[in-house]
This record gives sequence, structure tokens and C-alpha cells, in this order.
Amino acid sequence: MTYAASYKQALTNPAAFWLQQAQRLSWFNTPTQAVDTSELATGRWFGDGVMNTSYMALDHHVNNGRGDQVAIHYDSPVTGSKSSLTYSQLLAQVALFGGVLTQQGVAKGDRVVIYMPMVMEAAIAMLACARIGAVHSVVFGGFAAAELAVRIDDAKPTAIISASCGIEVAKVIAYKPLLDEALEIATHQVSSVIILQRPQLQATLQAGRDHDWLELMAKAEPVEAVPVKATDPLYILYTSGTTGKPKGVVRDNGGHAVALNYSMKAIYNMRAGDVFWAASDVGWVVGHSYIVYGPLFAGCTSILYEGKPVMTPDAGAFWRMIEEYKVKAVFSAPTAFRAIKKEDPTGQLLKKYDISSLETVFMAGERLDPPTYDWALETIGRPVVDHWWQTETGWSICANPVGLDNLPAKPGSSAVVIAGYDLRILSDEYEELGNNQKGNIVLKLPLPPGCLVGIWGDENRLKDSYLTEFPGFFSSGDGGYRDEDGYVFIMGRTDDVINIAGHRLSTGEMEEVVGAHTMVAECAVVGVQDELKGQLPMALVLLKDGAQIDEVQLGKDIAAMLRKTIGPIAVLKSAHIVSRLPKTRSGKILRKIIRNIANGEDYVVPSTIDDPASLDEISALVRN
Repeated sequence: MTYAASYKQALTNPAAFWLQQAQRLSWFNTPTQAVDTSELATGRWFGDGVMNTSYMALDHHVNNGRGDQVAIHYDSPVTGSKSSLTYSQLLAQVALFGGVLTQQGVAKGDRVVIYMPMVMEAAIAMLACARIGAVHSVVFGGFAAAELAVRIDDAKPTAIISASCGIEVAKVIAYKPLLDEALEIATHQVSSVIILQRPQLQATLQAGRDHDWLELMAKAEPVEAVPVKATDPLYILYTSGTTGKPKGVVRDNGGHAVALNYSMKAIYNMRAGDVFWAASDVGWVVGHSYIVYGPLFAGCTSILYEGKPVMTPDAGAFWRMIEEYKVKAVFSAPTAFRAIKKEDPTGQLLKKYDISSLETVFMAGERLDPPTYDWALETIGRPVVDHWWQTETGWSICANPVGLDNLPAKPGSSAVVIAGYDLRILSDEYEELGNNQKGNIVLKLPLPPGCLVGIWGDENRLKDSYLTEFPGFFSSGDGGYRDEDGYVFIMGRTDDVINIAGHRLSTGEMEEVVGAHTMVAECAVVGVQDELKGQLPMALVLLKDGAQIDEVQLGKDIAAMLRKTIGPIAVLKSAHIVSRLPKTRSGKILRKIIRNIANGEDYVVPSTIDDPASLDEISALVRN
């Protein structure tokens, strides 16, 4: 089916389109019901379907002759170790660890927090949770104890799975002390903690609560896949909101499986047996969708890479991986390729490797700027596909669907709207805008399969965060426009969320950290453009009366506080001391205008501004 035909069918007859896609998976009870909007405006899909995600991803392929095919390659240049598991071997490990979780008292519907580095066991833990019907919540290993504690209190897990350490290039980071601190901070008590002891650092285990992964595996019995409803939750993944409290995006089992399986063929042009590499982390939505679940649903070989695009050991790391594992498609954030470009601008290291297996380069997570697109296209010599999606959707809203039609690329655009989504561009006054008119990007309800079905523990937050601003639509929080050919151009966030190297962080949360400095009376944090990481936070600070500190020291203090409270991904670009912050007469800080000034963009001074001279001060700071 062509792109145009699939898009039209999904728009005019979504029930028929998605029930047909559901037939491509192995269900216990194949669904006959499509979408139900009676209780949730975003929709619940395949209500009468019964399944198991782990069964679809593993057992199905083993039962159909793919048992000896590699399911996941693990490659860790930071430890010098490599391993691979076939579908049969991965199934055996997942079934056994499912038995471990059962012995630890984890039952269907219970939550399990996974706080792990990029190791094979992280994927095993996720799939094992799915196997027994438990709900996993993976927390990125770089998050600090306070961030982990918030997620523990929100998800209220029965068990936590972690490792003794992670490795950042050459630095060993002890995870267990961070976990112990988080459990001290958290009010929710966890009865079981399972620790994978890594040879680089052994963790001290607390008797009665903590358990060694290998010791539990040695005593466990494998378990079969537990039938769950398609509408039962598969996982919670926390994403930053405009407030300090993260939002626990809930994904269900059925819609998730159908959407990802469809995307592997339609968008990524992957077939069973192909090698797909998403160079991301399991702590992010890309890792969930396209390291662990998507490739396995499709019968592909996936890669779990514990390394960086540079420094492990050099900017040829990606090309080495592509040659060694015969990668057909690679997917990473533009930041990764900007880092490679910075280290090896003329692509000399690429010439050392045979990347003939590579057909397509996919990028997402942040805006792909035209210079990076042009460099990648010229240097790698393969089609470069920019595609746009979010933690909330779980898979692409816009992309070049190379598995259906290889459409012409337009630098700066994430191409066309994928089948299943009804995308509109609306003004602030709710009017639908025409071609090449910039506005708010929204999605008409209901949403297609695979998108969020709620915010964990807070029924109203889904409505408040996404469905209230534009009634009848899901608000993406991104702005942009669509041209006369239907190509969508994403121009950036319309809310107070900053995108650092493809990772969304709340500026509101950062302001809480900055405001805690003993000399800070008031502050504003905005995301400003950065050549390497896309965006970085800039802090404007109003000091307390009598406070004495220079900007250099203040910047160092704030950077350290952000690192400790949020984690190393919250890299501060700059901190500036100001005499006043630009506000409306009602006291609202004009963050959008601050952002415009910092990025050299045009802006209109609102009539409600309290002190126009405050903008001049910021302009002078930025110019200097």
C-alpha cells in the first residue's frame, strides 16, 4: 500500500485500517473492536484483545523458526565487552527473570522501577515485567537521587531493579549509593531491590531488602507469558512537564504493539532478520520503542550500545558498529551527529569502515538543523530522514515513510504526517491556519494506537496538560507550519520545556533548583540554542539585597546544583545577574520573550509589560 492510500484509509476508516494492522501480530484473542472514546477522549484501542507483549516479541518468533537468529547484540566499548542473545536465549532469560520477579512478590499490575545502565539485563528486566503483566517504569541512569525518589513515590513500585554502577566514557558512576539515597528520601517503602553486580564496581547489599541478580536467577523457575488485556498498562515513562513534577506517561499493551510493529515496516523499512540500531538509551522513549520493543515485534535484530558517538574511543564509533553488525538503519539524535561532525568534520574516520549495509539514517528527538542534515547527507552518503514524535505518542507523528514511498526530502522538515494522525495547525484563537502559516501543532482526537492513555496517578493531568488548551485536539506543545506539499516544519516548543540533546527537561524544575541558592531572590530559566546540544538552559538571576557574588562563581554554583539535583544531562549554558526580570503587570515572567532575545529572534513587546527597560538589560547581556 502506498503512503497516500494508507494515510487516506487511516483517516477515513481508522477502525478497518488498525484492525488490519492488528492481524499482523500474535494475539491470544485477536481484537474485533477498534477505538473506544466513551471514557477517554484520546481513545482506548482493541478493548476485546487479549495478548502478552513478551509473547509477541519473543515466543512468537521462536515458535515460527527464528529461535537461532540474534535478537539483541550488546556492545560496550566502555567495558570492552560484547555479547549476543538469540531469540531462544533471550526468551529463556526473560522467562527466568519473570520467575525471579514472581518469587519477589511482583504480581500482575504491580509496578517495577528499573534504574539501570545500558546493559542487556535492562532489556531482560523490561521484557520480564511485560511477561508477568507487571508495569515497568524505567528511570534514566543519569538521574540524581532526588529525581529517582520522586518517581518511586509516584509509581509506588513493589520492586526496584538496578546495577552496581554505570560507566560514562571512562568514569565509573556508583548507582547503589544514589538508589539508597533515593529510597531514604522517598516516602514509599520498597520490599525488594535487585542489584546486578558489575565487575567494575561491587555494591554493598542491605540484608533482607537487597538481592543479587545472579543469585536469584540461579534459584528461579521460568514462567509462561501471562495473558493481559490490550488496554492493560505496559509501562510508565516519566517526562518533564512545565511544572516541576514529572508526568508519568502510561502506555498500554495492545495499541503499543500494533503501532510499533506498523512503524518498523512503514517508516523504517525493516523486515524480519534486518539489523536495526537505535543509538539511544533505554531510559528514554526511543530506547523503549526502538531498542527493545519495536525491533523484536518485527523479528529484527536490535543493538544495545553502551557507549558514545565520540570518545569511545573516537568519532568513528558509529561507523565501526555499522560495519561490525551489518546495520541496515541507524537512528539517533542530531546531537550525536553534531558531535561526530565536530570531532571529524571531513569524515576521515568513516573511510576506515565498510558501511555498505547501511541504507538509511534516521534522526529525531530535537530539531534537525539544515547544516547538520547537509553534513550527514554528504559525509555518510545515505538518505537522512528527520522524523518528529514525542514521549507522549511513542512513535512518529511525521516522517518520510521510506517503507511505503521514499518521498523527496526537504531540509528542516520532518516530512509528512504518518497514517493514523490527523494533524492541524491552529492559531492561539483556535482558527485553522493555511499553508506556510506558523501556529500551534495539534492532533485531532482520538489519537491512533500507541499513544499515551493517561498520566499515572492523576486522571485530570492528561486533560489539563494536553486536551484543555484546544478542545477536541491533543496539544503537542510544539509550534510550526505545513507547506503546500504537506511537509511539516517543527520550529520549537511553545511551552517551558527545554530540549537538551533530545532529552526534555522542565525549566520550572530548574528554576526551583536555581531559586534554592542562598543568594538568589528570584530567577528565570529558559532554553537557548546551542550548536552541539540543540538547547541548553540559561539562568537569569535577581540577587537578594546585600548578596555579593560574581557571575562566574554563581554559574559554577548553579551548574553543580543542577547536576546534583537533576543529573549530568542538565548542563548549564550560562548564568546572568540582572537588576530586574521582565514581567507583565500581573507578575508573570515573560519567558518566551527572554528566549526570543537569547536566540536572536524577533519579538513583540506586549502592552502589558511592567518595565520595558528590563528587556534592554537582557539584550545587552546576551550581546556581550
